[in-house]
Amino acid sequence: MEIPKALLDRLKRNEEIARKFNEIEISILSILDFHNFFDRLLTEISDKFSIPHIWVAIISEGRLARHLEDNHDSRELSASMVNVTQQIFSSIVSTPKPLLANTGLWDYKQIIPQTLDQDIGSIAIAPISLDGEIVGSINQADPNPKRFKPGIDTSLLEQLALKVSLCLSNVTAHEQLKFLAFHDPLTGLLNRGVMKRVLEREFSRAKRYETDLSLIFLDLDDFKTINDTAGHDIGDQVLCLVARALTAQKRQSDIVARFAGDEFIVILPSSNTSHAENYIHRVQHYLEKTPLNDGEKDHFIRLSHGISNILDADIKEASDMVKIADNRMYQIKSIKKRPGLAHGKD
Repeated sequence: MEIPKALLDRLKRNEEIARKFNEIEISILSILDFHNFFDRLLTEISDKFSIPHIWVAIISEGRLARHLEDNHDSRELSASMVNVTQQIFSSIVSTPKPLLANTGLWDYKQIIPQTLDQDIGSIAIAPISLDGEIVGSINQADPNPKRFKPGIDTSLLEQLALKVSLCLSNVTAHEQLKFLAFHDPLTGLLNRGVMKRVLEREFSRAKRYETDLSLIFLDLDDFKTINDTAGHDIGDQVLCLVARALTAQKRQSDIVARFAGDEFIVILPSSNTSHAENYIHRVQHYLEKTPLNDGEKDHFIRLSHGISNILDADIKEASDMVKIADNRMYQIKSIKKRPGLAHGKD
């Protein structure tokens, strides 16, 4: 029985598509960072299939969005990504299967980059997952309404999404290990080891270019009391709240790290002591306005701090800045412990 030519042509096309998918998988399989992973993936798909428009939609509440933010990759990838809420994404993509559309494209507006609004005739949306959780989609668009016409077989597109999801899981696992090597696992701040290296770098830079540099050493008042009375889970939440406050009030060039326990360090390049004081006052005001509620009571978090500056007389090397700021902080804590002065540390 002779096989119809149309069927043979279709089989050949499918074989060619499958080959290209396999080449894409091989190309991205060895990549272990988010930025290069998505950059290579989108470039390969665009080139191999002549796709004029391709981008990734990321669910803003999902795990992938959190990982990208932790690794500061979301800003670098902003040109090829659209952030969308879970509610909006679910209203557009109701199943894990790929979606094709060439009419009513206005309904997909919130998942389409604004620059493409006038240049889309059809669209293909393929959900991607991370360890079983749908975290976004790979989206392709073409001015031709027939390119992604509903009814076209999407099995190969579904296979591509599956391969991407598997590779994405591998990238995420590697990025998590890398993140933990440089960050405190509880607060997400830089850890002590990284802080020391950053301080050495900023100290050398400030000396070389004769610029200012300040350092704040701080810890929490009554933290032991919070742990003893409210429990360590609440204590952990308190540390995370302080980390958020320190991060929210810093400049982009400032560096915040968890030093040990309830101790934190902030490195402020090109900042004098007055600037450092203004920063810590903003942090304290933030904490006054946002107490931690454990379901029964509000915990108002108070800090003690010491500041050192590169121009201080006793500073000869980077580590001296930590020692001096630490000593000044404990001088302040000693004053607080005197009778009549509240909020000493147990």
